[in-house]
Amino acid sequence: MRAAVDRLAGERFLERCWRKDAGLWTQDAAEQRDIRQRLGWLTIADAMRGRVEELRRFAEEIKEARFTHALLLGMGGSSLFPDVCRLTFGAAPSGVDVGVLDSTDPAAVRTFECRAPLDRTLAVISSKSGTTAEVSALTAYFYERFKSLGGHPGQRCIAVTDAGTPLEQQARELQFRRVFLLGPGTGQDIGGRFSALSYFGLVPAALLGLRLDTLIERGRQMLARCGPASPAHDNPALRLGAALAVLAEAGRDKVTFLFPAALSSFGAWLEQLIAESTGKQGKGVAPVVGEPLLEPARYSPDRFFVELQLSGEPDSGLDRHVGALSDLGHPVVRIRLQDRYDLGGESMKWALATTVAGGLLGVNPFSEPNVRESKHLTKTLLEQYARERRLPERTPLAVDGPIAVYGAASPSPRTVPAALSALLGLRVRGDYLAFLSFLPRTAAVDAALGALRSAVARRLGIATLLEIGPRYLHSTGQLYKGGRDAGLFLLLTADECLDLAIPGEPFTFGVLKAAQALGDFDAMQQKSRRILRVHLGGRPEDALPQLQRLLEEAL
Repeated sequence: MRAAVDRLAGERFLERCWRKDAGLWTQDAAEQRDIRQRLGWLTIADAMRGRVEELRRFAEEIKEARFTHALLLGMGGSSLFPDVCRLTFGAAPSGVDVGVLDSTDPAAVRTFECRAPLDRTLAVISSKSGTTAEVSALTAYFYERFKSLGGHPGQRCIAVTDAGTPLEQQARELQFRRVFLLGPGTGQDIGGRFSALSYFGLVPAALLGLRLDTLIERGRQMLARCGPASPAHDNPALRLGAALAVLAEAGRDKVTFLFPAALSSFGAWLEQLIAESTGKQGKGVAPVVGEPLLEPARYSPDRFFVELQLSGEPDSGLDRHVGALSDLGHPVVRIRLQDRYDLGGESMKWALATTVAGGLLGVNPFSEPNVRESKHLTKTLLEQYARERRLPERTPLAVDGPIAVYGAASPSPRTVPAALSALLGLRVRGDYLAFLSFLPRTAAVDAALGALRSAVARRLGIATLLEIGPRYLHSTGQLYKGGRDAGLFLLLTADECLDLAIPGEPFTFGVLKAAQALGDFDAMQQKSRRILRVHLGGRPEDALPQLQRLLEEAL
């Protein structure tokens, strides 16, 4: 680790990073031009200090207009940090209740439609590109619902997007109440996963009633601690980035986050940042978030553990668990936050550490070259549906009651346990197992998925990941297709118990979600990833325990 930090110091990595020297990550001229347009997060905290009063007045205006709730429609970088703020802080007495909808699941759409009175709900439409397919579908749906309330539906909407995007044009045409534009100096030169302290994160935080000046100042302070003036071996981001890269190259490429419940939502933000930034060119760090705790001796030697705790609210049981891991020789990083507002600083530290890791690994942390593969295949499937009014039918490898398994296997297994056993038989040292769930989000389904994940982790002792579709397509999907071939994948789909039309489209939310699942499955197969699709008929919460029994039979 020390040698890596010495190398970074010798290369003047941080000084060159602040100068936007893209040669730190690539020698390709086109990529270098793109990188120079993605480093604005290094100075965004300074820029946004001057916007605090504007955001405070906007939040007051929303309260005065008698809005009690806000619903953010976004995906990936535009929705994850708002979700952190919502779940970590909650709404202050001066704020409004903010929900985050980042799904095309029709049950989720209906749930959010009914969670609060629509006539008291403000839609926050958030997309950097202004063309995100999921956000466009959700916007069309809720705008149509607002039209049924009478009055001007645009006055129930605001947009957060880059200057010059189709979303900006749409917002102007439909006379949205407000448009927050990321322009030069205010975030246009920031990629989505680095945008926590831009308008993408701060507009929802303002609506919640958070102390924006404190959140931003913690980010500024951390960047000062991690900047070029900081001695290399005392620099938190430089040391953390070196640890991520060096340990990954030594085979410990599963960074496992251990957080108390109060901070657990920060894991999903870190997951996207690390996976999408490092997972390419056959390399990468796999973030493990929300995994049930195992006995310390059950963890395989491909792990690197990060513990994050609040100093004033310590979880002593978690602390003892991490101590036991350290005693067994696992590398451990322990981080203590003064309070929840320190997440503003942590977001900046981890952003810089991830770019440092990218430099050491030899990858461009600002690109996502494989994300478009699933998008393209999904678009093709939707075009086929528009012509034929159905998605292509596939022949299952095996069926067991409500459970059908799809994939490529030779020889073809005749039973579901045999198919699952064949997949698990491909496991080699250093692999992980990822559940890619396109199932509806309910308490019963979440509990059953947790039990399934826990059973596999206990029996196999390998890292397990649980991803929610379509969210993960904008997050870990890049790692799964572009990173090292180290994953076994079970993509889970189910029958839709209800469906909702998307205004202006020939397909429904249910069809869109199915096409996204099938598109990603096809993309993974084209990459020769080890994957099966498991389709659950009937109620998923009833079929998942049966799947767990079949999977345990296959182990």
